[in-house]
Amino acid sequence: MGSRSRGRLALSVTLLSLSALLLARRRLRRRRGAVHSSVVALVGNTPLLRLNSLSAATGCEVYGKAEFLNPGGSVKDRVALRILQEALASGALLPGGLATEGTAGSTGISLAMLCPALGLRCHVVLPDDAAAEKAATICALGGSVQQVRPVPISHPGHFVNVARARASEELAARGPGAALFCDQFESLANFRAHAEGTGPEVWAQTGGRVDAFVSAAGTGGTLAGCGSFLASASRGRCSIFLADPPGSSLLNYALRGVAFNSAEAEGRRRRHQVDTITEGVGLNRLTANFRAAPPLAGAFAVSDAEAVAMARHLAREESLFLGSSAAVNAVGALRAALRLGPGHTVVTILCDGGGRHLSKFWSEEALGAAGLAPPPERAGRELDWLLAGGDNQ
Repeated sequence: MGSRSRGRLALSVTLLSLSALLLARRRLRRRRGAVHSSVVALVGNTPLLRLNSLSAATGCEVYGKAEFLNPGGSVKDRVALRILQEALASGALLPGGLATEGTAGSTGISLAMLCPALGLRCHVVLPDDAAAEKAATICALGGSVQQVRPVPISHPGHFVNVARARASEELAARGPGAALFCDQFESLANFRAHAEGTGPEVWAQTGGRVDAFVSAAGTGGTLAGCGSFLASASRGRCSIFLADPPGSSLLNYALRGVAFNSAEAEGRRRRHQVDTITEGVGLNRLTANFRAAPPLAGAFAVSDAEAVAMARHLAREESLFLGSSAAVNAVGALRAALRLGPGHTVVTILCDGGGRHLSKFWSEEALGAAGLAPPPERAGRELDWLLAGGDNQ
């Protein structure tokens, strides 16, 4: 994104800040005790949860936005709803039409949940190494699922490209408005869902006291949308940090301006992206949503072992059963709090729950096969290990 486009986007976010904040406050008040007529009304306005053990360990106020309490179980409910509503409003998608998406799973679940409520059909394309629960949930919600082998984004068989082709086929057969490729990676409806929803909610819930916002990037929409709103509302006082899992090139881009990962170097390039136990976050390309992010204050590499350790710690000490991307975010929030020092307020996104990760991230068998089985001496001491530097010791 060029400097002129970034400037226009920043101005747009600034102009929206006050109205979005007022709307967020009204919605948060109205949600309590209300009776709703559709699952659509349950999307967003999630609680902000203090992570007591991380707060005590760092001397900061560390909060997680409980996005796993959305009706579809993840932050992606916001994105799916915004994309569908904008498409219906513009006529790009007509009632009875087909919404398609290529996804690691959570956006597909959100679409499968929301499409019937909006009078739409849903087709989701998943990589076949995604946790089995995701495909099963989409089917249970009435969506159709197509699973494909993981291949580079340049390959026509990549799940994103297959989903795009399916929408094109439907449009060719049935005409305009018959189908929509949701395109969550490139559609700035994703950015807007967070710049006008999630970000203002965080600001309202903290009373405008946010020193740092931390998020991993799957599509980049959460990091960019929340980050842009919070940076604007705080007049630049809120630092935005990226948390990045193995195999992603975004860390290097954030720190050095080049989207590069050593495992992808010439002569060492793999057929598929580096294997990682985390799903839904990390990229080897710059999406339109990620390009909309404000300047980052820093980035933290989060290993699979660190994500596993954080998830086990939060389950035991905070009674939080979280998915892999939420665990990556929580490690990033811990790192940001340690970097800023005591007395600061750090917010991250608890993207989804652990229920859709039982066969992979929460499976002892799968962890053992991946060489990630936690050593016995770390049991009950995961936070100590993370505070000591984790895999960076």
